[in-house]
Amino acid sequence: MTQATVLTDRFDRALLYATHVHGGQVRKGTGTLYVAHLLAVAATVLEYGGGEDLAIAGLLHDSAEDQGGKARLDDVRNRFGPRVARIVEACSDSLADTAAGERKAGWEERKRKYIAHLEKAGEDVLRVSLADKVHNARAILRDLRKSEIGAEIWKRFGQPKERTLWYYESLAEVFKRRLPGQLAEELAEIVAVLKAE
Repeated sequence: MTQATVLTDRFDRALLYATHVHGGQVRKGTGTLYVAHLLAVAATVLEYGGGEDLAIAGLLHDSAEDQGGKARLDDVRNRFGPRVARIVEACSDSLADTAAGERKAGWEERKRKYIAHLEKAGEDVLRVSLADKVHNARAILRDLRKSEIGAEIWKRFGQPKERTLWYYESLAEVFKRRLPGQLAEELAEIVAVLKAE
């Protein structure tokens, strides 16, 4: 039996910080508070053997990409250390400084670069990224099966269904190779169901 991870006040501070940073943000096309996704990612990381730093990175994985770019990443580094900041940065497909007028690259370019990046990423990054992608895929499937949403779910994304599924299928292939196990298999299974529905 493996020893349980002990969460300290750093995790408490990270949860408070994530709640503050993401404020009233909701998941795309829903009324679900974004912090629910962050908690699910952190929980999945812990359930699959990640320690406190990885759980904190799970809570903060979208903080720089969605809420402040490089300045936010520097703040994460100052508050939670270089390992957490490195994982957060590596889980972001774009850190454009929108406050300075920088624009993100196009969707396909960002996604192809991210997939290539995962081919070389370390295990810490793979664990947090996989937890994120599994929760996202679960949410898509859940909403696809809701009668009031159904196929309308695909309109939430900036790309057609086929492109979104290409991205998730590509991710699943990378994770099955680079971080094989139950969670990577789950992502592949969800993608197969999404393609079939």
